Amino acid sequence: MLKKSSLVLWGAALFVAWNGLLLLFLWSRPPGPASSSSSSSSAAERGRLTEEVIRLAQDAEAELERQKELLRQIHRYSGLWNRRRSATKPPAPSPSPPAPDNAAATTVLPVLVMACDRSTVRRCLDKLLRYRPSAQRFPVIVSQDCGHAETARVIASYGDAVAHIRQPELGDVAVPPEHRKFQGYYKIARHYRWALGQVFRTFRYRAAIVVEDDLEVAPDFFEYFQAAFPLLLADRSLWCVSAWNDNGKEQMVDAGQAELLYRTDFFPGLGWLLLAELWDELEPKWPRAFWDDWMRQPEQRRGRSCIRPEVSRTMTFGRKGVSHGQFFDQYLKFIKLNDRFVPFTRLDLSYLKKEEYERSFLPRVYAAPEVRVEELQGNQRRELGTVRVQYTGRDSFKAFAKALGLMDDLKSGVPRAGYRGIVSFVYRGRRVYLAPPSDWTGYDPSWS
Repeated sequence: MLKKSSLVLWGAALFVAWNGLLLLFLWSRPPGPASSSSSSSSAAERGRLTEEVIRLAQDAEAELERQKELLRQIHRYSGLWNRRRSATKPPAPSPSPPAPDNAAATTVLPVLVMACDRSTVRRCLDKLLRYRPSAQRFPVIVSQDCGHAETARVIASYGDAVAHIRQPELGDVAVPPEHRKFQGYYKIARHYRWALGQVFRTFRYRAAIVVEDDLEVAPDFFEYFQAAFPLLLADRSLWCVSAWNDNGKEQMVDAGQAELLYRTDFFPGLGWLLLAELWDELEPKWPRAFWDDWMRQPEQRRGRSCIRPEVSRTMTFGRKGVSHGQFFDQYLKFIKLNDRFVPFTRLDLSYLKKEEYERSFLPRVYAAPEVRVEELQGNQRRELGTVRVQYTGRDSFKAFAKALGLMDDLKSGVPRAGYRGIVSFVYRGRRVYLAPPSDWTGYDPSWS
């Protein structure tokens, strides 16, 4: 813009200078010789001078038009030059993130590690730093609550490889008397609110991957999130991407299909990606405790789904915690962590968009032959291959899930890893769908 203005000013100065010289020439021209002897010669002289003035005026007018055309050309070509320059000039580096929506391939995706008083955070950080393909694209931010000195020293030992931020409010949270034993859950919710606020409000990132300090990540953890991020941007029926399969025990997944991904109506957490827009929506009503179950309520989910893998890209090694090992011994310690790198960014993941997914997934489920749980348990009817077990209500779901080794709890009526009530898993080496009838009309929040 500065270059364009300079060229226009130069042209205007040239025009003024030319016309100034022309006027100076006319004013300084000596008068013709006096002649009192003959009026005819005087008249001839006046005629000659008039013709010359007219000719000079015509020349000046022609020059004026030429100068105006020159200015128009300067204006036109300087604009074209500026457009070419802006098209070829590399963009200036911006302070941290966010890249535009149409630049999903280069958007910075920070990993927010939620830490407290477990010095074993080292195991989590070691794997994150080992597998991340770029420190610029995947900065690691450790947010520490609790003020635990030994954990702080472990985090500090990584130097500039990670950013260490500290939750400033370390005191107890005021809780109802009946919730005194749940103080830890209130502190966790407070920490999440503060840490996510830092990521999206202070650092102004476009999106973030959230992990806890007791999670170990798979070799293709970053590849998975990088590939799924554009889906999250494009399909507004999605609200998160999770690395976790709640029913991902080794004998219940097909490790040979590590590239297989699903939609799920259940919020899995345990390594998940969200957009800044979602935080804009959730922050004003963020709960005081039990934030993950709050996320699973219909008021927050609003009919949206998450992406989750067949084989988990995270596993938890933290039996110690506020839940006192709930589910850990029975389920969590058996979760299969993927060990085969899948090049997700080179795969077509468009099948996960809502309309396309339902056109393919639902017919596949309901085309599978229906069998009874007892037949599965007795390893009967193997010739059928993929099969379906149908439940008709809360009690039958819980009974079948327990009999088949699935997690049988429901949150606001949604089964873990379920989509439209369907849970996909492997039982004794074959694919099984635990599904409601095909005329399913929605979740019943009273199921729990």
